[in-house]
Amino acid sequence: MKTSTGTRTAYIFVYIFLYLIVFIAIFPVFFTLVSSFKTNMEIMLGGLKIFPDKWMFSNYVEAWNLANFSRYTWNSLYMCFFIVIGSIFAATVQGYVFSRGTSKFTKFVYSMVMASLFISVGSLSLFPQLRVAQVLGVDRSLWGVILIYVLGMNVAQVFLSTSYYNQIPKEIDEAARIDGCNFIRVYWSILLPLTKPLIATIGLISFRASWSDYLMPYVFTLGDQSRYPLVVGVVSLRSMGGESAAAWHLMLAGISLSIIPMMIVYLCLNRFFITGLTEGSIKG
Repeated sequence: MKTSTGTRTAYIFVYIFLYLIVFIAIFPVFFTLVSSFKTNMEIMLGGLKIFPDKWMFSNYVEAWNLANFSRYTWNSLYMCFFIVIGSIFAATVQGYVFSRGTSKFTKFVYSMVMASLFISVGSLSLFPQLRVAQVLGVDRSLWGVILIYVLGMNVAQVFLSTSYYNQIPKEIDEAARIDGCNFIRVYWSILLPLTKPLIATIGLISFRASWSDYLMPYVFTLGDQSRYPLVVGVVSLRSMGGESAAAWHLMLAGISLSIIPMMIVYLCLNRFFITGLTEGSIKG
């Protein structure tokens, strides 16, 4: 079947729009990577030049030597590991309960949780979270960040999890109960193994959020550089230039290094991530 001229024109405009969106999304990352090879003076002078006059590979060596990257990286991996595992467990359990729960109370709680998706308190919730962490005695460690991420209500993850469980026929639950499985055993032994794309999606989302978060880890590790995660440690490189000038070239080099783990994780889980989003977003 031949395509009309109007349809071809519409396709052209759609692709132009998509390419524009991709450019807007990728350009900041590309500019950060390129600028990490500039001198500090060249970055501060700005201008319209994207590529540096001279590629300063020594920025990475200097940033690595000045900052305790190995310690910062270990702190980030330690924090993200427990956040990812905890978020996967919490989101899948909540999604399973909301999907299979039939009581009016369960439906009411789910409605309230989904309603909070449209409420953004941002940094206003930081102080109450800090007070809760003080009560628990974890306000000066990364465990405060871990508990808030895991025990806090991650609405988007709960929505994806609930929608994904809705795709799984309830006849599987009934067959498992006939064989003697209780509610918890059905979740752990029967349904959870069927949700690998969902697990990968939640894991990637929680890893990205925790790896790139700056404000909360900074507040919970304030005054103790040995506990800084990588992003907080990288931002501290800006003060390495002394009082006269901020060391933007070192900070950008550090940021470029911190992007690498996120890219590796995404490339490894990309296939499952796309599947989890598409299957969890369509209600059967």
